[in-house]
Amino acid sequence: MLGQSAGQGEAILGGGTDAALIKETTTEAFRTDVIAESARQPVLVDFWAPWCGPCKQLTPVIEKVVKAAGGKVKLVKMNIDDHPQIAGQLGIQSVPAVIAFQKGQPVDGFMGALPESQIKGFIERLVGPLGGGDEELMAQAEAALSDGNAQSAGELFSQALQNDPQDLKAFGGLIRALVALGDLEQARLALSQVPAEGANNAAIAAARAALEIAEQAASIGDLGALYQRIEANPKDHDARIELAVGLNAQNKREEAADQLLEAIRLDRTWNEEAARKQLVQFFEAWGPVDADTLRARRRLSGILFS
Repeated sequence: MLGQSAGQGEAILGGGTDAALIKETTTEAFRTDVIAESARQPVLVDFWAPWCGPCKQLTPVIEKVVKAAGGKVKLVKMNIDDHPQIAGQLGIQSVPAVIAFQKGQPVDGFMGALPESQIKGFIERLVGPLGGGDEELMAQAEAALSDGNAQSAGELFSQALQNDPQDLKAFGGLIRALVALGDLEQARLALSQVPAEGANNAAIAAARAALEIAEQAASIGDLGALYQRIEANPKDHDARIELAVGLNAQNKREEAADQLLEAIRLDRTWNEEAARKQLVQFFEAWGPVDADTLRARRRLSGILFS
């Protein structure tokens, strides 16, 4: 994130030993700076770009919290303009995006320029303690959606929008709830009402991806026939992708990801990386901190970096 400059930061750790807590990395140095280093303590990878305004907002905040953590976590910055490969492989499509690595694997993440309190909470989930109104309503709505109660979630997101008609997270949540209810027409209508300046917001992007996947699924027929095609030819990647979309529509996320990961394992470059791109769309729709996203992203990382 780091918009204007990719500053360096240093802190004095226990015993008077100097260690860099904040650094820039490259595609070539990623294994050393992130994969290997995360065996010792969590490493936050901050994917940023010089043109990204929210990245510039996030930079001083995340650096402050990382320094205050006193060496419990390190921050590694990656400019996606200069080094797009890692971000692309991990499905990072918008910045700022922060992915936490621990023991060589991605374990958590967030998108956007969060306030200091939320960044601190994010780090505390990784390392333990360091040193409330609409938010509660949104938390209840997200919990309801996660529990499969899309009707209740939609009502709560609608209430949040009544409180703040410009709340993009509430807009995105409402669209996802409508998709979960199978009401794609109303979901498209809600998406069309999103303020123009919010078109590229992470919450809206996630909702748009969920709607697009649901529309894909509507054209897929009998999943049994797809299973038969794969059994006859395990390298029928078209069938695997269609099956994954169909399984996702049935909320069988892990099985959907399994099909795409197997296609990537067999031939990651097939049809211009179509399986990986479909998986990335799932990640966007599910959200960066969703348990299924994190599980599949860890497996994807194992395939790509093994």
